[in-house]
Amino acid sequence: MNTEKTLHSTICAVSTPAGQGGIAVIRISGAEAVGICSKIFVPARRTETLEKQKPYTLNLGKIVSGANMLDRVMIAVFRAPRSFTGEDTVEINCHGSVYIQQEILKLLLASGCTLAAPGEFTQRAFLNGKMDLLQAEAVADLIASSSEASHRVAMNQIRGDFSKELQQLRLQLLNFVSLIELELDFGEEQVEFADRTRLIQLAEDVKIMIGRLVHSFGWGNAIKNGIPVAIVGETNAGKSTLLNLLLHEERAIVSEIHGTTRDTIEDTFNLGGVPFRFIDTAGIRTTDDEIETLGIKRTFQKIDQAAIVIWMIDSTHFNKEIEYIADKIVPKTKNKKLIIVFNKIDKISLEEQTILEEEFLPQVPAERIYLSAKYKKNTEKLENALLKAADLPEIGENDVVVTSLRHYEALVKALHSINRIIKGLHSQLSGDFIAQDIRECMHYLGEITGEISTDEVLGNIFRNFCIGK
Repeated sequence: MNTEKTLHSTICAVSTPAGQGGIAVIRISGAEAVGICSKIFVPARRTETLEKQKPYTLNLGKIVSGANMLDRVMIAVFRAPRSFTGEDTVEINCHGSVYIQQEILKLLLASGCTLAAPGEFTQRAFLNGKMDLLQAEAVADLIASSSEASHRVAMNQIRGDFSKELQQLRLQLLNFVSLIELELDFGEEQVEFADRTRLIQLAEDVKIMIGRLVHSFGWGNAIKNGIPVAIVGETNAGKSTLLNLLLHEERAIVSEIHGTTRDTIEDTFNLGGVPFRFIDTAGIRTTDDEIETLGIKRTFQKIDQAAIVIWMIDSTHFNKEIEYIADKIVPKTKNKKLIIVFNKIDKISLEEQTILEEEFLPQVPAERIYLSAKYKKNTEKLENALLKAADLPEIGENDVVVTSLRHYEALVKALHSINRIIKGLHSQLSGDFIAQDIRECMHYLGEITGEISTDEVLGNIFRNFCIGK
């Protein structure tokens, strides 16, 4: 995205979702926003022109194309710098006809506007100092939030909680490097302004804070993208039926034929306020079919990627094959949450089930659920087991959680820098080397908030936004 264009042109876009609806909102932002809209808007009261309209009020009137009225609308005016973008902004509330939306856009473009690029309104807010880069990225997360947890994390970041924590870290590092560099100015006099014991403690405190943020990415990423749950097991155990049941829709093909699922099927569902990403996989068995073998290979890849594994067993087909599958699955789930689900219990007694388990199933440390996916029996027990296995902490209003891979990578680099600082202080390394590591740590923290950024980085971030935001 061209920064010069972002700062100087007047842009417009439809800000409501694409398609037909009751009402649509068209947003215009830039120095000429009010003047351009005045060319196509006739107020119901002739004296209440847009130029004279009080900021943060609505004005009833009509959009005209020459002598023809296109639509009856309400227009809101926001004056710089007290607007979302920090610029003069106009919002046209028109009827939701796709034809009306497109015709108003055409009129705006003909009158001097340019079409906004994805995320350009939020980018202007960042460039005009209305929010930092971290808060700007949180806007996209808020729009995409699909659960209470992801909504709360995004709101915390928009409110600036994460930014304040990073600012505090950078301030401590700034004080730190200032003392070190002051010593360098008096190098010949051997003056020591910075107490090394105090500096080591300060660096340790910063390390703890950065380490906590790095650690939070594990469940922050799960909150944002869904906790990956792999549904695995032998062929025809009912994995696809279970997937459809958990998602409350016919997402996967269900058949009595073995080996129907030959590739992975993924979808996300909000369960108890927690997003889960369920992955139906190809059934595990010995086969000479080349395509099915590739599907089974992907099954094991998905086990590696999952946080929770549901091992589904057909209670009516309980035999030595279970031991073969256990040898394949169990070693891959040592550091994961494993739930063993015995399906089709409507066809077998509990006594028979117990005998078969004792004979064929190895002693595997995992929660065991008995259900009938076909008849939806005991599925609530599986849902409760999934929520327990997720083990996500309660997100408070002031809790800081890292959800962005970009932020995580910058924090990891900052953590490496602070570790070098601590090592250098303990080994009495020269102050200029320590100062360099401190500045490097500050650099990585500044990348997160946008205090240090490039057009390339900004382009990569904002092009992932939806148009109109």
